Amino acid sequence: MTFRVPRGTYDILPEEQTRWDLVTATGEKVARQFGYGRISTPLFEATDLFERGVGVDTDIVQKEMYTFEDHGGDSLTLRPEGTAGVCRAYIQHGMHNQPQPVRLYYMGAMFRYERPQAGRLRQHHQFGVEAIGDGSAQVDAEVIELALGFLSGIGMEGLTVKLNSIGDGDCRPAYLEALRDYFRPHAGGLSGVDRARLERSPLRLLDSKEAGTAELCAGAPHSVDFLDDQCLNHWNELLGYVEDLKLLYSDFKFQIDHRLVRGLDYYTRTVFEIHPPDVGAQSSVLSGGRYDGLIEELGGASTPGIGFGSGIERHILNLSRQESESCGGDAPEVVIIHLGRAATRACVLLAAQLRLRGVRTVLAPGRSMRGQLRYADSLSAGFALIIGQQELERGTASLKSLSDGKQTDVALDAERVAASLRA
Repeated sequence: MTFRVPRGTYDILPEEQTRWDLVTATGEKVARQFGYGRISTPLFEATDLFERGVGVDTDIVQKEMYTFEDHGGDSLTLRPEGTAGVCRAYIQHGMHNQPQPVRLYYMGAMFRYERPQAGRLRQHHQFGVEAIGDGSAQVDAEVIELALGFLSGIGMEGLTVKLNSIGDGDCRPAYLEALRDYFRPHAGGLSGVDRARLERSPLRLLDSKEAGTAELCAGAPHSVDFLDDQCLNHWNELLGYVEDLKLLYSDFKFQIDHRLVRGLDYYTRTVFEIHPPDVGAQSSVLSGGRYDGLIEELGGASTPGIGFGSGIERHILNLSRQESESCGGDAPEVVIIHLGRAATRACVLLAAQLRLRGVRTVLAPGRSMRGQLRYADSLSAGFALIIGQQELERGTASLKSLSDGKQTDVALDAERVAASLRA
């Protein structure tokens, strides 16, 4: 074959769609329970939106964005993450005039040029939420609770919520200088990338994947020790709310992770990740935090916000491994076996009537009776409804269970057939 999908992308085949439906439907259900409305933003935005919002020095902007110039000479970028576009929409559409906070959720494709691996692709999909316009710790706890509700809803257990506070523009500078003072004596042993980060963005050293830097981080100063009174009160209030959540969501634990900083420039105060229990997990299954300066950076008024993003492919992979019963399936409830031209015509109408009644119905292809039954088995159907000339004449059909082979007669009436299938 000449053509294949581009590296880091893949086709979502019909047999995989049920798991996708479970994840997306659960995300929508939980978000709406919390009062969040859906927003959809363009797949591409002005490149400057991400350079200013995500941070020009981040790995995303420097290495991972798909950027191109259109025929009009404008620089555009396929969105690498969801928050910047949602914040742009908040400003553009005057959402500051609505009751605050504005609660929004999104689902869609994101694009990052990175080394493809399981659950991490160049085109991937995210479910995310944003609560914009309220800086309270109460809203932070709400977003974390929503995240737990979503993950619990798709069958994930044994989760760990990791939390940290990285302060804000008032108290963070002192912490950044403390980090520089700590790492400078070790600069000679840092990689070239980490040496550049030391002066430009020392916070990212805490998130470094370099083994030597990671060892040094164990003794680095903690951001919570540099919080001013406002940030400290916010942090302590959030810890109390999260303790309360444990009364409702008993199957999770949380820990303070002093190395948790997240990789984007816009984060302030609260940052969090949620990790699965398996030891070999590469990273979190959901992550987010507060971004109180982002709206202002993008040209709006000073407006607090918090949100999270969660890669859908990672959840699909977990569901596939677990063979979760909650995934169910798209197997037909009944396959109609038709024998003879007159029976075929009657069965086309009957199949349509059953579908209108919510019954997953497939009409078998025109083969021998044995061939049609084999086809029904191949689809993992629940029942076969057998109709030939004799069945037409007496007004009944034979309903055969494909799990135990039992057969019963049922009237040739869509209402009666549907009732028999669900008896």
